[in-house]
Amino acid sequence: MATGLPPGRIDELAQAIHAAERVSFWWTMGVNQGHQAVRTAQAIIDLALLTGNIGRPGTGPNSITGQCNAMGSRLFSNTTGLFCGRDFTNPAHRSQVAALLSMDESLIPHEAGMAYDQILDAVEEGRIKGLWIVCTNPVHSWPHRDRLERVLRKAEFVVVQDMFHDTATAHFAHLILPAAGCGEKEGTFINSERRLGLLRKVLDPPGEALPDLQVFQNIARAWGCAQLLRDWTSPEAVFQILKRLSRGTPCDFSGISGYEMLERSGGVQWPFPEGSPAAAVANASGYLPAGNIERRLFEDGEFFHPDGRARFLVEDPLALPEPPDELYPYVLLTGRGSVAQWHTLTRTDNAPLLKRVSPDPAQVYVNPRDAVAMGVEDGDLVEVQSRRGSVRVRATVSEMVTSGQVFMSMHYPLTNRLTLPVFDTYSRQPAYKSAAVAVRRPQPEG
Repeated sequence: MATGLPPGRIDELAQAIHAAERVSFWWTMGVNQGHQAVRTAQAIIDLALLTGNIGRPGTGPNSITGQCNAMGSRLFSNTTGLFCGRDFTNPAHRSQVAALLSMDESLIPHEAGMAYDQILDAVEEGRIKGLWIVCTNPVHSWPHRDRLERVLRKAEFVVVQDMFHDTATAHFAHLILPAAGCGEKEGTFINSERRLGLLRKVLDPPGEALPDLQVFQNIARAWGCAQLLRDWTSPEAVFQILKRLSRGTPCDFSGISGYEMLERSGGVQWPFPEGSPAAAVANASGYLPAGNIERRLFEDGEFFHPDGRARFLVEDPLALPEPPDELYPYVLLTGRGSVAQWHTLTRTDNAPLLKRVSPDPAQVYVNPRDAVAMGVEDGDLVEVQSRRGSVRVRATVSEMVTSGQVFMSMHYPLTNRLTLPVFDTYSRQPAYKSAAVAVRRPQPEG
């Protein structure tokens, strides 16, 4: 059983959902960071579709991610996908993007770029010599930390572009490019309800820090390819370019005139194509009136397929990539585990008040039945060991964890010395919920 539930219980759940007047589905990173994350999310969407819970008030599947611009970064990914759902291997898509960006089509790659795990493989194999790490702290957040540290040591040149110079990743950098933070630059983001929002600059960045756009422009100038960014003169100019790229795609927001409309409207949801009734109203008045603020996808029963019909996506479940066994009998789950800490601690770990609220993030949550089997009591020092490494933490005995599983906060810097470097087939997101571990009292030293 892939879910751990008998089929009858799953059928009861589906029947209860179908019988309800309306059901809204919500999930967070526990789904998105599984070894079949995309297919799990699609199974939830399939259930919503099957029970009529899409396109009506109070219904719909909703993924809650960890950052306010998670949707924006996905829609405009240019690593493994071409802007707005286009395909690098499609000649028509390449031609269209080249024209919209005013660049020679030969500069658009004919195949998708590497996913992050594939980039690291290429560094380890010597096919990539340098890394430019922007706005992320993978030494803390990436699975199998020991291996990532070896990869960074092997790279001939590592650049870290961040607003903090003392992150775990920055310690491996040959060059640090100081970047402006939130409130020190302008830009837009797209949140989980498809709303494009505007962020205004409220103060200048400190010291030599620059907005990311300006850093990219400076590097392009040094490399002799500044002409490729000649139209990228300001954040709003970039927004206009992205707007053109969105035209004719599901996330079309070509009807937004610019920053002023976003600001006066309090944000605008896509789709918002040029010429649509809502866009006509907004462009006539300069903003989107209150009655048009929220618009529901699929209310008309039309879906993003040529025939307008929805599709069910089904795939057989796969076994855990590292199932528990006699040596490593528990499945390690990781995730947000503290009200006072956030992600890789770059900011929250430096706040004295938050440190007092959460003084010791280094703990492993254990089910009471498993604690008895381990001979462990609440507060005991224990060793958590996987096939990749081991750490010593305090045990917290709690019914919040299912028997057979243990939980550790991803904020703890050493947690990812244990995790398994396995990635979802489609999203290439790490499967942080898949490592087999042992939990035991530490052996006396010597």
